[in-house]
Amino acid sequence: MNGLSGLHCFLTSNIQVFHNINDRVLANRMERAIHIRERRLKGFTFFKLIHLSEFIMKIAKSIKGALLGSVLALGSVTTVSAGDIVDTAVSAGNFNTLVTAVKAAGLVDTLKGDGPFTVFAPTDEAFSALPEGTIENLLKPENRDQLVSILTYHVLPGKVMSSDVNARQFTTATVQGSEVFINGMSGVSVDNAKVIKANIETENGVIHVIDTVILPKS
Repeated sequence: MNGLSGLHCFLTSNIQVFHNINDRVLANRMERAIHIRERRLKGFTFFKLIHLSEFIMKIAKSIKGALLGSVLALGSVTTVSAGDIVDTAVSAGNFNTLVTAVKAAGLVDTLKGDGPFTVFAPTDEAFSALPEGTIENLLKPENRDQLVSILTYHVLPGKVMSSDVNARQFTTATVQGSEVFINGMSGVSVDNAKVIKANIETENGVIHVIDTVILPKS
């Protein structure tokens, strides 16, 4: 019996060791499997987050592009001024040369009248791009008729908003008498000048800011 008892103890102890070893192996395998699964899940989540972020950015860019396209098509959002065309030009601060020219041409009362008028207003930078000495010569009393002709070429009778010319190309008569070409196919341009800010509404019309002084055909 003692021999059998010893053999039983030996087998029992070895079986227990075997089970302990197997338990550790199994536990280690399970732990590695869990870690691998966690890494895969994290990697999968990170991968999905990257693609979700890219998808959101694409949507944002699409919306931005659509809004930009709308702004270019319409010229600009509408700005409303409490004053008339002359007062609005004066208060803007970037039409000093234009205001000086309007005064020298004796057109202040006209542009303060009931209207309505549409004025394509060149900025000071646009006037400074003219050949040297041009402005000084035009402001001389003896050249007043020429100055009036140039300024009134920038004025249309009636109120024309940028939405009225969107996706259109046409010529129309100016107050000066000559016709000006308006292109609303991609943004808005007037002859060779681009409208850089549109739809500044005033009490007696609307101002569209342009980047170039346009000249009547002689």
